Amino acid sequence: MFKILFWCLMIYLAYRFIFELVVPVTKTASQLKKKMSEMQQQQAFQQKQYAQYNAEQKPEQAKPTNSTPPKRDDYIEFEEVK
Repeated sequence: MFKILFWCLMIYLAYRFIFELVVPVTKTASQLKKKMSEMQQQQAFQQKQYAQYNAEQKPEQAKPTNSTPPKRDDYIEFEEVK
């Protein structure tokens, strides 16, 4: 009789352990992997967009400017006050 009760208790404890700890942990781990994958894909997409934006901006920055260098008359000297 005690042997049957012991095995019933062990089966019940194993059942609770599996369905209250193991199953939720595995579900959480799979969700975490999925979210990490989504975040990595989003980051790669943003880096690609940033690289494309920089590639478009560099030719504009490389263009020589037509502005003339500042005239010497525009420079105002100052003296350091002690």
